[in-house]
Amino acid sequence: METAHVMAKGFALGRRVFSLEPFGNGNVNDTFLVTCRDGSPRRFLLQRINPRVFPFPRQIAGNMRTVTEHVLERLQRDPFCSSLRWEVPRLLLTREGLEYEVDWKGHVWRAMTFIEEAETFQTVQGEKHAREVGRALGIFHCLIHDMPMDKVVRVLENFHVAPHYLQRYDRILSHGFPAKSPETEHVRKFVDERRGVVSHLEDAKAQERLEVVPIHGDPKVNNILFDRLSHTAVAMVDLDTVTPGLLLYDLGDCLRSCCNLLGEETREWERVRFDMDLCRAILGGYMASSQKGLKEGDRDHLFEAIRLLPLELGLRFFTDYLEGNVYFKVAFPEQNLLRALVQFRLTESIEEQSVSLRILIGDLFFGRKHGPT
Repeated sequence: METAHVMAKGFALGRRVFSLEPFGNGNVNDTFLVTCRDGSPRRFLLQRINPRVFPFPRQIAGNMRTVTEHVLERLQRDPFCSSLRWEVPRLLLTREGLEYEVDWKGHVWRAMTFIEEAETFQTVQGEKHAREVGRALGIFHCLIHDMPMDKVVRVLENFHVAPHYLQRYDRILSHGFPAKSPETEHVRKFVDERRGVVSHLEDAKAQERLEVVPIHGDPKVNNILFDRLSHTAVAMVDLDTVTPGLLLYDLGDCLRSCCNLLGEETREWERVRFDMDLCRAILGGYMASSQKGLKEGDRDHLFEAIRLLPLELGLRFFTDYLEGNVYFKVAFPEQNLLRALVQFRLTESIEEQSVSLRILIGDLFFGRKHGPT
């Protein structure tokens, strides 16, 4: 906190810092809400970038500038945005005109505007809320679809490339398995039984059935801001993971996050289920707001994405647990193991409803009473 206060003064530009408090529930970076006594903006977000996750944190500033400038330009010129309230968090500069500060330990800090009169949620609050989540993702995809991908640096190599995560998991297992427990044995067996589905999206990409486009990369429900009065979505935040990728990464990850009413951090992992009604609402909201929509290849592989993304994240959580919790922040040593169990139970629930999900996809995207083949 003492270091955070020092960094906050660097972005306050002479204004008096009145308060600084931890903000949000992010699993990676440390974020604080800073309030100043005077000047504008009175409140802003201060963030320490986790160097273990982002080994080249200075590149993140350049990426965020590229994304925000592109989105702001689209908002000004695109007719579909004329009646739209859509906010974009913008980086603040230091007195020297820099987009980041470095503390005495070499950690990189940045500051960005705080979007007022908006709120986030850790879980979806119902079908109306779910439809707004889908609408937000569709709007965001519209705003970034023509962003030049050569201007965005991949700050996380192999992000969302599921076979890469499986290879890393196997390398760790090759050095020996930690103390066994019923939970770790369950997880190990669960992964082994699903090795065959891990490469589905990457295989389709290699066969040019799926197109690489700009994506958000982490469209969780708590990365979407909602107007406090109208309850409509007004922003997508946490833009560090914007990168070239598959549209299905975003859709699958959004559904993974939103269709589990118990949330990622529940201890009652055996009660987790994938909610079909929320899935229908999210996809409906996405279709209504996405001008580009889904191409045939995306529609054909949507079920595989819905099943794969929780499996992928569960594998990442479990691998981090085996490595000693070096990537995701934890409050207790077994938390990443518990998070993995939640995601794998969600995967299992999706598999149990595979017929219904395929029918839903067929109804929404193909106009028929059966899903894609």
